[in-house]
Amino acid sequence: MRAQGRVGGLFDLRVRHTEKSYNYKLRATWLTPEVIRATARMKQLRDGLSDARTRALTGEADAIRDTVVLVEIDPREGSGVIPLDWGAFLGPAGLSDDAPGRIQGIVDPALRNLSALAGVADRDYAYDVFWVRFALKREDGSPLFGGNQGQAELTIRIYGKTGRVAWPIPPSIRAQMATSTP
Repeated sequence: MRAQGRVGGLFDLRVRHTEKSYNYKLRATWLTPEVIRATARMKQLRDGLSDARTRALTGEADAIRDTVVLVEIDPREGSGVIPLDWGAFLGPAGLSDDAPGRIQGIVDPALRNLSALAGVADRDYAYDVFWVRFALKREDGSPLFGGNQGQAELTIRIYGKTGRVAWPIPPSIRAQMATSTP
């Protein structure tokens, strides 16, 4: 459930405003229940954890009722700083930027402390890492992804530049939407 992309264009003819990056490398890992269990299992094998401790790790991650996406951003050139007001939006693939149907994510640094939400890939320190939570139901109680939608799309916006990555919607997320509360 890991995808790569880019926020912003490939080339920028800017002359001024070099304090901002002209684009950002983007990696995102959707921490689905399957990814969480794989992460906990790998941690168990690597660190010699007991079965009970491994179940506790997955239980901590499952206690979060929202779905979590691990977003990694690497600024190219410019200042190398990611602004605080960047945004992450999750919704069905193929929606235009101004169409309703996307949920804005909440950056939650506290999720960094849950080792089952670390993802399975080794950390690349060139990237800044953010844990972003998304509700699986809209404010009106309707599910984020309908029955006929096959792909989810994460949209990242930084300084008016947009980047997207997409994944197939796994059955475990559909099941989680059916049981989550608005």
